[in-house]
Amino acid sequence: MAVPARKVSKTSQRTRRAHVALKAKATTTCPKCGEVVKPHRVCPKCGNYKDRQVIKDESIEETENKEKKSKKESKEKK
Repeated sequence: MAVPARKVSKTSQRTRRAHVALKAKATTTCPKCGEVVKPHRVCPKCGNYKDRQVIKDESIEETENKEKKSKKESKEKK
């Protein structure tokens, strides 16, 4: 088994391990809702990316579906 010839000094040991430290993950805030988001990704809360609506909100879809159903029902009754 390999054995070091000399004791490794504290300075040498610490300089070798200098890059091992943890780094904080990069985050940005959504300009529309203020949610913390990873950069270059769609906001999971509001569905916006670069000031555009990319993914529809579930609440918006539900109201649109209800409106469509009510229009169909009113046409069927006539």
